[in-house]
Amino acid sequence: MPKIELSRVKGDFGFEATDENGHTVKMDTSIDGGGENYGVRPMQMLLMGLGGCSAIDVILILKKQRQEVRDYKMVINGEREAGKEPSLWKDITIEFHIYGNVAEDKAIKAVELSIEKYCSVAATLEKAGANIKYQVFVHP
Repeated sequence: MPKIELSRVKGDFGFEATDENGHTVKMDTSIDGGGENYGVRPMQMLLMGLGGCSAIDVILILKKQRQEVRDYKMVINGEREAGKEPSLWKDITIEFHIYGNVAEDKAIKAVELSIEKYCSVAATLEKAGANIKYQVFVHP
């Protein structure tokens, strides 16, 4: 079972979370919320996790199909529920930018498989009510 340790390290809301391998992430709340902008806000970290999870899937799938991925970028935007506590992610849009000698149909299929079948973070967010939409752009 993965283990995360969280410690307050800066001001009231500046935290560092460390996993069992020693990888560290800094977190904080907004300045409006009393934070100092020390790190990523936890809800933004969920979107980052979605990006990382899906990126690993997509690149693994494309490598298995012998596609040559030279570079890879994603742009993720999210809108949360207004006026609710807790305020969950409602709509998430993702742009997948894949660079290299990659067939467009294979790139689209890899993204589809990731978001709709393999990415645990996407499944978690969707079960919480998030609507995830995506576009795929292949750049030679």
